[in-house]
Amino acid sequence: MRPARGPDAAVARWIRRRLAAAPPRAKSLVVTVWGDALAPHGSAVWLSGLIRLLAPLGLNERLVRTSVYRLAREGWLASRSEGRRSVYRLTPSGSRRFEDAYRRIYAPPSGRWDGSWELIFAPPGRLSSPDRRELERQLSWAGFGAPGAGLFVRPRLGARPGVPAIPEGSRLAKQLIVVSGREPSARNARPLRAWVPLCWDVDAVAREYRRFMARYAPVLRIFSSRRAADPEQCFVVRTLLIHDFRRVILHDPQLPEELLPRGWPAGNAYRLCGEFYRLTHRLAERHLSRTFAEEGQRLPSAARYFYRRFGGL
Repeated sequence: MRPARGPDAAVARWIRRRLAAAPPRAKSLVVTVWGDALAPHGSAVWLSGLIRLLAPLGLNERLVRTSVYRLAREGWLASRSEGRRSVYRLTPSGSRRFEDAYRRIYAPPSGRWDGSWELIFAPPGRLSSPDRRELERQLSWAGFGAPGAGLFVRPRLGARPGVPAIPEGSRLAKQLIVVSGREPSARNARPLRAWVPLCWDVDAVAREYRRFMARYAPVLRIFSSRRAADPEQCFVVRTLLIHDFRRVILHDPQLPEELLPRGWPAGNAYRLCGEFYRLTHRLAERHLSRTFAEEGQRLPSAARYFYRRFGGL
């Protein structure tokens, strides 16, 4: 474990430039902090502690309060009062959403592909326009592409969950046809892999990964070259790293290697995140605990799964 020291001037400059160049949206950043830092501790947190925690990331009290209120209204969080303090915790629905989202961030890339596909048909005229837009949004997040109207496909990977975006038995699910299988061997049939450029803009995703690595490789070198680091800076940079990585992952359909162009950068981006996480997680966790302790709250130790992130810390 690296010892703590005062703030590093080079890291401080990097943080200022990062926040000035692309200020994170407040609610999205709260989601990142909750999923990355707070959820592993499995406890309710005081709003005052969250406000203090987010201040170095450029969010003032008003922005934090508004963001938390909106997340509660959307069903992510539930609140209660303890005297004059507001206490928030994840709802069961919020926990499930975090589990689906953050599995994609911290788990290694999906396993080998056996050549099979999952297909979802949404027959014309069966869905309203709002339902169709919601279906497209949810399936895009789950890695499905759309080669044509009402048809969604993705490679079937053994390590990937089923179709979590569509609750079984829901009104929307009842309007869909879900099948899986292999392609026919007929020579005159166009293989599904030929539709990859139409279904997914993999070139745009590759550019996002490369921009992400270009942004974070310099600050990783700074942390790697120092014998000591500042706990608050560890937490701030780790939060920004995961926040930006999460945004890239949102657009990545996570296709098997066989369907991707050569030199696909996702693996390198994942390894960069893991290296930074291993360098900083102890001091970042120290800052997290200290911040809430200053508000009079003691956070439980992180759950075991926290230490399995990125293949093991």
